[in-house]
Amino acid sequence: MDNDAHIANRFADRREAGRILAQKLLEFRGRPDVIVLALPRGGVPVAFEVATALEAPLDVFIVRKIGAPWNPELALGAIASGGRYVLDAEVVRQLQLDESDIQRLIAPERQELERREQLYRDARPFPSLAGRIVIIIDDGLATGATMRAAIEAIRAEHPAHIIAAAPVASSEACDMLRDVADRTVCPYTPEPLYGVGLWYEDFSQTTDAEVLELLRRSAARFSHVDAS
Repeated sequence: MDNDAHIANRFADRREAGRILAQKLLEFRGRPDVIVLALPRGGVPVAFEVATALEAPLDVFIVRKIGAPWNPELALGAIASGGRYVLDAEVVRQLQLDESDIQRLIAPERQELERREQLYRDARPFPSLAGRIVIIIDDGLATGATMRAAIEAIRAEHPAHIIAAAPVASSEACDMLRDVADRTVCPYTPEPLYGVGLWYEDFSQTTDAEVLELLRRSAARFSHVDAS
């Protein structure tokens, strides 16, 4: 299906998008060194379908967008698990923000990141990524800032290979991520993108309860495999 065809046939929801994305990653099915990391919350339903198709474990890697002070929808960067953050230098320059401005913007996002870490992970340790193939998944990429923050933070864990994947993305985001990921998988890159949500019939907010349920189901599947 090309981009023009897909405009008339948007993803029904994130789960369908995940099943379509999984078809682009089937070469990794059944490999014991593969792990799928979802960017909550919207990336989790997509990643659940990919992890299921690839017979791979699913976990989350939490990243929060850092919004501009007068327009929270304008991303000037992102902060990831472990406290690492990346900034769009051009946006910061245009907004004439100094370090104290940036830290004030980061503070509430760090607080929410820590809340989600505690909620989603509880006492469960973060999985070892050293030497593994890590597939990072979101439900869409507009600027790519959130995915880039995740990649740069995960790189410090010494994985063998990092794949950045999303069902729909801007071509600019995919091009930028090729400089930091080992591979990018972006099946649909419509021009112009306008917004990720336009490419879904149902783009309702993913809830914490849905995230926890999908993580539970994925963990149960692997517990069953280990016990058999």
